[in-house]
Amino acid sequence: MVKLLQRLKIWRELKRLESKAREAPSPTTYVDLGQVYINLGMHDQTLRVSEEGLALFPNSKELRKLNNFAKKAHLKERIKDLRARLNKTPQPELYKDLAALYLELGDYGAVHGTCEEGIRRFPDDYGAYLVLARAKLATFYRDLRARDGAEAVRCLGKVVGLDRENVRAHKLLGEVLYRIGALNRSLHHLSFLRKLDAGDFEVEATYRRVVKDLGATEAGEHEDLEELFDLVESRNRLARGAVGAEAPRSEAEQESEIGSIRDALGQIAGIPGVCKATYIKGARALIKGQIRDGRDPFLRLARVVAKAAQRACRRMDLGSFNKGVLDGSFGHICVCSFGDVVAAVQCDPGTAVDRILAELQDLVARSLYVSEAVTP
Repeated sequence: MVKLLQRLKIWRELKRLESKAREAPSPTTYVDLGQVYINLGMHDQTLRVSEEGLALFPNSKELRKLNNFAKKAHLKERIKDLRARLNKTPQPELYKDLAALYLELGDYGAVHGTCEEGIRRFPDDYGAYLVLARAKLATFYRDLRARDGAEAVRCLGKVVGLDRENVRAHKLLGEVLYRIGALNRSLHHLSFLRKLDAGDFEVEATYRRVVKDLGATEAGEHEDLEELFDLVESRNRLARGAVGAEAPRSEAEQESEIGSIRDALGQIAGIPGVCKATYIKGARALIKGQIRDGRDPFLRLARVVAKAAQRACRRMDLGSFNKGVLDGSFGHICVCSFGDVVAAVQCDPGTAVDRILAELQDLVARSLYVSEAVTP
């Protein structure tokens, strides 16, 4: 009887906090709500709450701690379940999924062991090779060891050999080859991706960067990968940074770039049927249209929709979320995102969303070249 009363009390508190999080969200409310779910052993709900909270309050250290705890607990539960299924019926998909969970947990030794076992049992399946390549890339970017980088490229080559049109493998190859200075080889994979999907703005932005850098260097046609990886290790730095992380620019250049984004957002807001438009980078936002201030519910909705879509794609191993449309009685919410950048528009029913999505994609792609946070 006592335990029943305690459980009823917890559920009553849970209902109160859920209602408070919807009506008056704050970091403290989300942390308290997550703690109640932890006490109930519902780690999947703790993860949901922490991610929703971070979408609204990305700078909260308390929510970040809650999110890290929830992720580890949730991953360990899923690993335990997959291990049990794998022991009963070994399947290549299970090896890939289990290795991906270990990778997310940061246990690189377990990733390597799981992938090696999967490759040994199912040598014609590319899944384990792809996860192993991601693990090797993670350690290469962290430690800059030539051996890890070379092994990652070898595994990605295996993936492409087994599945010629594997978008993920070509993207990873295009990035790592660009960052070690193998520009021609990188361009080969990016050109192939452009033929597969001409609408991928992330690929298009990377392609333009590589073409630009090729024009400014004297890169040879024959690039020795072993030499380039050894050079990275000996210098203890990559030849080039990530596409969205250029060297710091002058205040005048930054202001010019931010101004161009502000102008582009204004043009989008001027499209017939558009009510609200926003560009969000981290915790800051530019706003245009019928938006009162930074507390407008539209801004919260844009963040949550983008984060939820990114999370769903990641968990279901569908790739990455770039764009989408949410329909309702209010009309349409068009969202494009990449990393911590989100561009969104609310428009009236019947508005041509294809044009708006194209404009938002161009805006987000342009933001890959802006190095500093946007100031409202």
